[in-house]
Amino acid sequence: MGWLRDTFPKLDDESTELERKRYARAYILEIIGGYLMPDLSRNLVHLGWLLKLIDFRAAGELSWGSAVLATLYREMCGATILNKAKIGGCLSVLQSWTRYRLPFLRHRVNHPHTFPLIMRWNHSASYFQWTPYEDPAIRAVIPDEFFQNPNIWHVKVPMVKYAIVEMHQSDRVLRQFGF
Repeated sequence: MGWLRDTFPKLDDESTELERKRYARAYILEIIGGYLMPDLSRNLVHLGWLLKLIDFRAAGELSWGSAVLATLYREMCGATILNKAKIGGCLSVLQSWTRYRLPFLRHRVNHPHTFPLIMRWNHSASYFQWTPYEDPAIRAVIPDEFFQNPNIWHVKVPMVKYAIVEMHQSDRVLRQFGF
């Protein structure tokens, strides 16, 4: 990660298009390796991700969220090994999930939703109840068919990241939809 920062310094007004693309790829690699899918050292990024950044349009079509979750799931499984001291993966996703799903671990807040969701707990403590799909603003962006057909929430699909395949256990979110 340090090599990326040293090799691709900040751009200036004289930068060519090629330099801007190289910088963008290096910056995205830093985000992948430092935040989204970091390893245990949080200092390395697999260069296999660089292949996904050759064409920015094609990179936008990838399911990055699935790869992040698959990495986190794999890291969480590895963290159960006796004497394991570190965990990789996007821990802010795990922290946000635990704040919402495990009420005894969170502060009570009554502030509006912000992005990222974990920022919700940067305010003073008060009461909070997890009912995101009752908010009309959130419901408006979810197609009606997802609320009319409860079976759609039961679909279990694999999340794939190179050699890692983890099942997404969608039935774990059913109570959010009143099931």
